[in-house]
Amino acid sequence: MTNLFVRFLVGGLAMLAAIGYKNYRELSAPGKRPELDNNAYWGPELSKQNYKENKAILPYDISVNPEVIADLKSQLSRPLKLQAPLEGVGFEYGFNANELQKVVKYWRDTYLTKWGEREKYLKKLDHYQTEIQGLKIHFIHAKPSKEAIKKGKKVLPLLLLHGWPGTVREFYDFIPLLTAGSDKSNYVFEVIAPSLPGYGWSQGSSKTGFGVAQVAVVLRNLMVRLGFDKFVVQGGDWGSLIGSNVASLFPENVLGYHSNMCANNSPMGSLKLMLSFVFRSWFVDEQNAHFYKGFGGIFSFLMEEMGYAHIQASKPDTIGNALIDNPIGLASYIGEKFSTWTNPAFKTLPDGGLTKRFTYDQLLDNIMIYYVTNSITTSMRLYSESMSKAQFALAVDSLPITAKTGCTRFAYELLHVPDGVLTNKFPNLVHSTHQQDGGHFPAFELPQQLYEDFTAFVQKAEL
Repeated sequence: MTNLFVRFLVGGLAMLAAIGYKNYRELSAPGKRPELDNNAYWGPELSKQNYKENKAILPYDISVNPEVIADLKSQLSRPLKLQAPLEGVGFEYGFNANELQKVVKYWRDTYLTKWGEREKYLKKLDHYQTEIQGLKIHFIHAKPSKEAIKKGKKVLPLLLLHGWPGTVREFYDFIPLLTAGSDKSNYVFEVIAPSLPGYGWSQGSSKTGFGVAQVAVVLRNLMVRLGFDKFVVQGGDWGSLIGSNVASLFPENVLGYHSNMCANNSPMGSLKLMLSFVFRSWFVDEQNAHFYKGFGGIFSFLMEEMGYAHIQASKPDTIGNALIDNPIGLASYIGEKFSTWTNPAFKTLPDGGLTKRFTYDQLLDNIMIYYVTNSITTSMRLYSESMSKAQFALAVDSLPITAKTGCTRFAYELLHVPDGVLTNKFPNLVHSTHQQDGGHFPAFELPQQLYEDFTAFVQKAEL
């Protein structure tokens, strides 16, 4: 009887081992490139019947109609009917009403009175527009300086990608560093920084199903349109996910991928992330252990800070309708992220620490781009389209990125993923760093630090 029990036990364990091995093989197997239409039309239905893509690359004037500015000033001049914050509360409940009053006053009485100066500043980089797959796509094109070329620097095309609630305004101090070069790097960059479709001056899709994979196709086609068959990608937030999709779907085009928010959302990546909570020392070295929140920290973060993502993924038009043509609501909704996402400790401060890293002018420039282009709703639809069953079914996350990859982690980023979790997604991870400062918007907040990390990656990768 004992012998029979041992046989059953051994047989059962062998069966479990076989099932576990089979499931492991299936989880770890690299995915296959999904069948995507690289020429899919995303414009209005009325235009499709007679559609012929206009491939012209034209300068784009971002000037704002003075009537829009006058109307905005009128709206900001209305009596504010804000609910007073609870006693002793900073930004824990969201944007503090007392601070919002200060922002609105500055916006109305100082910022708008010098709008010509701010508009001139936004025009200091060269803006262009072209039509890709039925969408009018806006982008900044910044060429390397003549001085850098004279010094014999190697020029690399760079696709530079922002996220939400950012815009290309995040890059205004970062781009000049990239195009000027430095004595510490042999490289200089020709930068293409598009407004993501549905953001700022780029047209949003008229159709459902336009998630990160489809955006990646559009932006890859933009680079090819501009004559760049090989290029480097850098991004954070949505820019990280879209850039990852570009690198996964078009390995023939991507020389290297660098991100300040590397993630691995493949099934194997998710499993390894869960294992890292239990067997922490296997994945995280002690020197950088404070970067990784563990299960409890991540759960608390999801509960406290991700409500916005849920509503934007489920009912983007509801919140969008509430914010359109509502400058004070827009400033509150967007501005709060530049407090908490820059440093979570800032939410305990009455002013949210907004001016510890940014000026009111910087923050309002970014908000103005959403306001004058009426793009808040279309920007938030990316959440809904990217978190759908159809998008997950493409399984792009299971496609390894073969290009050389660099990942940097700024101290107060929303979430950090250790190298051990990233390996199956980024088998060619050649550069991994931890920054002791900075948050979710490093190009905006610490452009020099991001530049040095990015160029260190490029130098190390020998692109």
